[in-house]
Amino acid sequence: MTSPHIPAGELEEFRAAVRKFAVDAFAAKAAYWDEKEEFPQENRDLLAKLGYLGLVIPEQYGGSGLSILHATVFLEEISRVCFNTALVCQVAINGPSRAIEILGTEEQKKRLLPKCVSGEYMFGIGMSEPGAGSATTDMVTSVTPDGDGWRLNGHKVFCTGGHLATHILVFARFGKTKGAHGIGAVIVERGMPGFSVGKPDRKMGGRGVAEAELYFDNVHIPKENLLMVGDENSTKSFRVLMSSFGPERVGNAAMCLGVAHEALELAVAYSKERHQFGRPICEFQGIQWKIADMATQIHATRLMVHHAATHLENGFPNPLAAAQAKLYANEMVQRVTNEALQIHGHYGFTRDFPLERMVRDSRGFALGGGTVEILRNTIASIVYGRSFNQRRD
Repeated sequence: MTSPHIPAGELEEFRAAVRKFAVDAFAAKAAYWDEKEEFPQENRDLLAKLGYLGLVIPEQYGGSGLSILHATVFLEEISRVCFNTALVCQVAINGPSRAIEILGTEEQKKRLLPKCVSGEYMFGIGMSEPGAGSATTDMVTSVTPDGDGWRLNGHKVFCTGGHLATHILVFARFGKTKGAHGIGAVIVERGMPGFSVGKPDRKMGGRGVAEAELYFDNVHIPKENLLMVGDENSTKSFRVLMSSFGPERVGNAAMCLGVAHEALELAVAYSKERHQFGRPICEFQGIQWKIADMATQIHATRLMVHHAATHLENGFPNPLAAAQAKLYANEMVQRVTNEALQIHGHYGFTRDFPLERMVRDSRGFALGGGTVEILRNTIASIVYGRSFNQRRD
């Protein structure tokens, strides 16, 4: 399935509007959130006020009902200006709200989505565990029947914004199963007895949006907070839930694109101004080749991201296209930001220039939402038509 065609002129008008908004609203304090390791709450409040947190949520639930392609352009332009604010947008736009919109009941959509749009609710994702990172199917967090509801027990790590979230979409195991069998998802609300949050992690990049550990000690989950029961007899429920990561992966790639595009623009401008040996360094072929390679890689990434954003299956991006876009973008942004810093010389290594922050921020892209190693396994599995990530006991 391919999403409806969007005229190029309309998309570029949208891009220009977002670019102006991002520069005017977020540029001045972009370095502040990183330096102080402070969550950009005022930025999130503004985004909510203007309806941007509901960019792709259908209009009947209070959102704008725009396409995933619009969301990628939006994330790209926000990322060019303020990475931490873009992280806030990524979680709101491509996180649990997307899974609820497509997989949730009508009651869940009406109860949760309007408050996601307004900013009253903030979701996090509980997926990784101390012993189950890339090996997602090794998760041990469990859900057991309890009257007309369920009981949740377990421990999650690396939950982006988990210390501030009002709700967590938790992936867990139903029944005494192994591997991909029996994995489903429930919605946990802050304040539920038995749910607690650990101390936020201190990170290398994206320091304004911390990650946190989550603990679930016999937490009662009412039946209305069940998103999907884990199928103990097949891997179907797990595969459906994992497909909900498609928007996150495409959004991740779009953010890489934004950071890399800004790094390229900075490098081009600096190479015109910086003089060595009596002329601007842009006149040296070594610099020209760096710029040419950077621009080509960014263009290739944009084509892949837009392809993934417009080729959908059951409302989610095609898994192969999403994995390829994220893989290429994750490695591209590291190359481009590093080359941009190199062009700046030692100035780029100082905190007076934004390149050192961009290098740090870009490193985490290749870890969250599927490492580049796991993405290669995923791509190979699709190409071969068989899974290479199955658990072997």
